[in-house]
Amino acid sequence: MWVVWIAAYYSVRNDFVIPSFWDSVKSFFICLGEGEFWLAFCVTFLRTLGSFVISFIFGVSFSVLSALSKIFKGLVRPVIVVLRTLPALAVMLIILVWTNAAIAPMIVTVMMLFPVIYSQAEAAIDGIDGDIIQMAVVYKIPVKERFTKIYLPQITPDLFVQVGADISLGLKVMISAEVLSNTFGSLGGLMQDARFYTDMPRLAALTLAAVFAGLIIDVSFSQFKRVNAKWRESSPL
Repeated sequence: MWVVWIAAYYSVRNDFVIPSFWDSVKSFFICLGEGEFWLAFCVTFLRTLGSFVISFIFGVSFSVLSALSKIFKGLVRPVIVVLRTLPALAVMLIILVWTNAAIAPMIVTVMMLFPVIYSQAEAAIDGIDGDIIQMAVVYKIPVKERFTKIYLPQITPDLFVQVGADISLGLKVMISAEVLSNTFGSLGGLMQDARFYTDMPRLAALTLAAVFAGLIIDVSFSQFKRVNAKWRESSPL
């Protein structure tokens, strides 16, 4: 990607179309020294984290309830299909009419993450040993007990492995929504300002910052894979 960037820059030779790589790197380090950038980054990240937590709670809860009740699963399935096919940008424009530029990106991010986490939890539930489920049915273990003592402990390790990728996806969706809504005091808002003033190196620098943030989150949470693998290897079951 770096080679393509360099080649494209020297092919076009127009800083208003493709910024210089070195100018972008310089602008990147300038951003790191600005309090405005860090405040905007923290606001965007906290919004993303909040959206992920909401999506995680509803995604896991709905998937477990779907496993416990075929009727509930039948009601939820069409909603999941619709959310998967909704165009995010079109939905963003509609939600902006109902809310404001600070809330709308969170709603869109939740709508994008919820079906993803639901599907991950559903796949994890399908991987549970069928004998355990059958035993719970035979011994008439209450639904609440099955929810808290069978399903959640069994699927949680597999779900935590996906956390980094889900938060990275949420960050990407959040920034895109902030750019579209021109959310003040956010990373997406800073990108929109850079575009408005045709400051291409700064726009590229902010994009690099978003990429590095997503990469760091993904790599950091990927350590759960190693912990989960070691835990499974040491488990007596």
